[in-house]
Amino acid sequence: MPFVHKTISIIIGSLFVGIGVNVFLVPYELLDGGTIGVGLILHYLTGMKIGFVVIMMSIPIFILSWFYNRPYFYNSLHGMMFSSLIIDVLYPMHTLGDELYLAPLTNAVLGGIFVGSGIGIMLRYETSIGGTDLFGQMVAKHLKANPGVIIFFIDIIIICTGSIVFSIGSLYLCCITVICVGVMTSLFSLKKKINLRN
Repeated sequence: MPFVHKTISIIIGSLFVGIGVNVFLVPYELLDGGTIGVGLILHYLTGMKIGFVVIMMSIPIFILSWFYNRPYFYNSLHGMMFSSLIIDVLYPMHTLGDELYLAPLTNAVLGGIFVGSGIGIMLRYETSIGGTDLFGQMVAKHLKANPGVIIFFIDIIIICTGSIVFSIGSLYLCCITVICVGVMTSLFSLKKKINLRN
């Protein structure tokens, strides 16, 4: 039943990512890393849809994976398309984030937990939301490293650049978000490896 498991992981993972982005990150103009982070930056600056930006940013990486690691292309295409759609469909939930009146630090932590859990759920079944997560998967396989760690370093570079260049959000809070994303992604990936050994 691999196809069923992968489909369920994409649906659940995408919902987690969509909730994390719209309920916890958007209300305080917080950043995540990767293509979602780029999408958030452009959304805050221009109002562009976050999911649409994720798709546009993912195209070059998907072209790369087509030539160098075609299984990742097939495994991640559906995850990228569906998660991008869900992020934009759930955008109205950002008003719920305004109504919760949570502290910015709480939003940063919860946003990171939700987004990281969503990404981790998909990574467990060898799919992703594309973009730098897909790139991170390819690099991790080449280096035989944990994909969550690779994605974490890529994310840190993106949020530092975004916070400095665009002065959007708090760099400290954005770093907290990325750390939570990296931890949750790594935990899910680690659990996958433990299960495979058993």
